[in-house]
Amino acid sequence: MKRRFFGTDGIRGKTGQHPITPDFFVKLGFAAGKVLTENHKSKVNPSVVIGKDTRISGYMFESALEAGFSAAGVDTYLTGPLPTPGIAYLTQELESEIGVSITASHNPFDDNGVKFFTKNGEKISEAMEEKIEALMGEGIQSVSPDQLGKARRLDEAQERYIRFCLNTVPKNFNFRKFKIVLDCAHGATYQVAPKVFKALGIQTVVINNQPDGLNINLNAGSTHPELLEKAVVEQKADLGLAFDGDGDRLIAVDSTGRIIDGDEILYLILNYFQKQKMLSGGLVGTLMTNLALEEKCKLWDIPFERANVGDRYVSEALRQKKWQLGGENSGHIVMLNFHSTGDGIISALQLLCALVAENQSLQESLAGFSLYPQKLINVPIKEKMDLNSSHNQNLIKQANEIMKGEGRVLIRPSGTQPLLRIMTEGPDAGLVEQSVQFLKENLK
Repeated sequence: MKRRFFGTDGIRGKTGQHPITPDFFVKLGFAAGKVLTENHKSKVNPSVVIGKDTRISGYMFESALEAGFSAAGVDTYLTGPLPTPGIAYLTQELESEIGVSITASHNPFDDNGVKFFTKNGEKISEAMEEKIEALMGEGIQSVSPDQLGKARRLDEAQERYIRFCLNTVPKNFNFRKFKIVLDCAHGATYQVAPKVFKALGIQTVVINNQPDGLNINLNAGSTHPELLEKAVVEQKADLGLAFDGDGDRLIAVDSTGRIIDGDEILYLILNYFQKQKMLSGGLVGTLMTNLALEEKCKLWDIPFERANVGDRYVSEALRQKKWQLGGENSGHIVMLNFHSTGDGIISALQLLCALVAENQSLQESLAGFSLYPQKLINVPIKEKMDLNSSHNQNLIKQANEIMKGEGRVLIRPSGTQPLLRIMTEGPDAGLVEQSVQFLKENLK
């Protein structure tokens, strides 16, 4: 079976191993340039915006991508380190045909990859991915010398993106009462995020903002918030905000050091949007979204839909339904009324807006909302399992009965490993544990 380079979040792999090598990136830039600009009509060269996070390999891959795009007759704007959502924004702002972020998101430094955006700032479709992959196998046939793409550094990239973020908050909101701690994961937000929050008059303490090319996400950021929990308590801050390596995720910490995940952040923004009459349509979660959030939507008479896991699928569902708000418990929050893709900084700003509007602390705002206990385990499997068989469906029914019909069971195969992912959730933690163990023992 032919290997797919693209996953649900772009291309990603180990540096120095196939497919993540400099020659692969040259071919990728050429193929993407040809495919994504095939409908370009102007006599002026089409353009691409290329940004990156702080991984040391990003400089090498930036040059390789630039060479590939140039060979395809595409001009390049190079932003340097900038959050992935900033690349999506600048692609639209500069009217470029393509945006590329060189990043492996929340992964360690020795991983790297790319995320592609269309001229509308949306992640490219699977059909477009397949066309790029097909063209990569044909080699490079450079355009004539007079048509080669040119490159320039976009020195004002940070300032443009910062202004964009600041324009998403009401001018009459006062944020000066807040003291916050920012965890930049030694990643792409390390320069722009502090400037955004300080521009609003917020007392801002910054940690994990000294990237050296090797420490991105290292015991830091949204996937490792332990230092943030400690810093918030020590600094007596109102809350903490943690981004991942490329800045499209947000996890928060309240003043006591308790972690606030994406579902809780989504609840607060949903409540804020609804009260401010900013909500259009319903809410899109994923298969992993906590049942408590779905039940809160029912209580508020707000439509709720689940998409597959991955912020791209959340965005696709929102666009299909012409809704605006959705997200994942991992901290991807999508607000199409503000941006074309998930943005950690803008999510943090809307979270602060929700607190200002209610004049409450983070703890007080969440007092009426409690997540259901969830239990997730991975079970190794040797071959594909038919989860729709009468035997397995009966086991799932029994697992629900263990939780007295008040919970939810989710079973799905891993997309990358020979594993079955089993998740149970419900109001009773003990019954949730019993249910997942029952499935682990009986799903063969």
